[in-house]
Amino acid sequence: MTKRKRAESEPELSPIEAEMAESAAPEASADEVAAASIFTEPAEVESAAAGEAEPAVAQAPAERAALEAELADLRAKVDEYLDGWRRTQAEFANYKKRIDREQDEARSRAMASVLTRILPVVDDLERAVRERPDLDEVRGWAEGIELIHRKLAAMLEAEGVEVIPAEGAFDPALHEAVTHEPSDDHQEGQIIEVIQQGYRLGERVLRPARVRVAK
Repeated sequence: MTKRKRAESEPELSPIEAEMAESAAPEASADEVAAASIFTEPAEVESAAAGEAEPAVAQAPAERAALEAELADLRAKVDEYLDGWRRTQAEFANYKKRIDREQDEARSRAMASVLTRILPVVDDLERAVRERPDLDEVRGWAEGIELIHRKLAAMLEAEGVEVIPAEGAFDPALHEAVTHEPSDDHQEGQIIEVIQQGYRLGERVLRPARVRVAK
């Protein structure tokens, strides 16, 4: 009997019977599946492996770029904080210098005010010593005045007070001209005589020297 005749002779199955026949067909065992995988084409295996590796390879440069950007941002912040710290240190150093300078100037002004009030006493003592008589009865008294004058001069020197030189050329920054007069012994602009001593404290002139100037 031919296949056509056999197929024609076989009775047709109902839908329910066909479903039961399919479920009754034997399933492939695990060994059969493993054996089939052995004979899988190498190209198919390599293609599958490459497909899994492509996302990881593509992801690596992106992660590196992100880390480098984050590192650059952190370095920029560190540089910014370091610059701020340096500026603060410099500002504090300048502030300290300014405060120290202002304190020194305040002390100098206070000292200058006190010493300036002492100078007239020194003038009186100088005048008394210069004009003392040569009488025996007043010699002891004159020597006492001279001793007081030396002590005052030493005290002023210890405080940094110096006598302004008043010899040679007239200097308007240090001298005050009381008179301008002709002189046979001095050139024009030269100091003839000191009438009153001048004093200075460091670079500060407490009082200019009063002098006679040749013209």
